[in-house]
Amino acid sequence: MKTLLTLLAILLFASSGFAAGRVIPYAVNDEKFEGYYVSPAAGAPLVLLVHDWDGLTDYEVKRAEMLEKMGYAVFAVDLFGKGIRPAAIEERQKVTGALYSDRNRMRALLQGGLAAAKSAGGNVKNAVAMGYCFGGTAILELARSGAELKGFVAFHGGLETPAGQDYRQTKGKVLILHGTADSSVTMEHFANLAVELETAGISHEMITYSGAPHAFTVFGSDRYRQDADEKSWKRFGEFFHEILR
Repeated sequence: MKTLLTLLAILLFASSGFAAGRVIPYAVNDEKFEGYYVSPAAGAPLVLLVHDWDGLTDYEVKRAEMLEKMGYAVFAVDLFGKGIRPAAIEERQKVTGALYSDRNRMRALLQGGLAAAKSAGGNVKNAVAMGYCFGGTAILELARSGAELKGFVAFHGGLETPAGQDYRQTKGKVLILHGTADSSVTMEHFANLAVELETAGISHEMITYSGAPHAFTVFGSDRYRQDADEKSWKRFGEFFHEILR
């Protein structure tokens, strides 16, 4: 059902004036995955977008098309596998938990997504990464891995650093957009990350939005907060303009 919704969203966006994106099949270590790529022009700055815990769905397609309209190419990566779009909470916990417990695999899949973005025509030399919730957690994993990207943006993502890791290898700037009312990722986590980034000498900016709970950017949900969504998206766009050519 999720895959069907994604394909329907692609058709709707194409019919409403946006440049049509395309589904990109790719493989990582012989496993099949399915991303989504859209670009306004050859050589456009690239955004690697990582999905939430329900996988790559119409939500990520919509955000990708919004970014395309702003002049960015987007590759929405798939970290779960072709056709794996969990709907039940238990299934979402299972697929994300497997990656949380195997950070090397998470990193390999993120690098595989970057490779697929390059193959699709993405300009990985002028690129940033962003993610929502689970995707925000994955983005920070990518930052700690030393990936050669200009920036890393996490919207209401998990902010705790796994034991034995740090940010000393981080190459790009970090932007954290967080809800002050988030009970899943606390302000203590937020403050601890600020100290970690400062100690590592990483250029960063961290913003919280009052009254915004976890997942405050998810359209149509009871957690959605329009004010925080619009403000975070605006700052996010400014951040990209500042660091991408």
